[in-house]
Amino acid sequence: MESEEEKRQLNLIITEDGSHSLQVPSLDETYHSSHGAIQESQHVFIKNGLQYWIEKNKQKKLSIFEVGFGTGLNALLTTLAASELGIKVNYQSIELYPLANEIFSKLNYSKLLGCDQQDFERLHTSKWEVPLSITNHLTLHKTEASFQNFDPACTYDLIYFDAFAPSKQPEMWSYQMIEKCFNMLNANGVFVTYSAKGQLKRDLKQAGFSVESLPGPPGKFEMVRAVKVMSDV
Repeated sequence: MESEEEKRQLNLIITEDGSHSLQVPSLDETYHSSHGAIQESQHVFIKNGLQYWIEKNKQKKLSIFEVGFGTGLNALLTTLAASELGIKVNYQSIELYPLANEIFSKLNYSKLLGCDQQDFERLHTSKWEVPLSITNHLTLHKTEASFQNFDPACTYDLIYFDAFAPSKQPEMWSYQMIEKCFNMLNANGVFVTYSAKGQLKRDLKQAGFSVESLPGPPGKFEMVRAVKVMSDV
């Protein structure tokens, strides 16, 4: 039987676009696509999530909920995009297993994206359970918890669903979790993920989402975006 330490062992790897990811031996899984960590996150969560929501709603302020803070890549890309777009983002993220300093300090995202390494590391070193203004454009609120046990105090405009693959972490992709996402979103809120499994699409539709299959990032045929199409009335 694996020890807790073995379960949480992580190996630093380089993906095809030159950006780092982490490999989890106990799950035989990686935090990002081996075809490119930055490419994947930029395509799935920024282009087809954040930018889509902004273009559709014509607003300059939104709230984002992320399932799986992980390496902090999605938070970093969102921080950079918020500044570039001139928008205000309240960013709530949960993570059951925060990374240790000796791991996140080695990640090369800031070098590849042309931003300050200290600004990236601040996303990780900022206090948990306390909202913190990272920049004039983004406030970060991290919670150390599992999604199953997380009790949201508000609703959100956009959900980045970035859990490990359904085959590796099926409990995260159950219908109950998809329904929870639906209930956590504001009217016309958006759910976006790298996965395009048939069961996921069926569960999203059953929960009440309008589901869209989109071209995936490099190395992946499809991804999914779902919208909670309804009026506030």
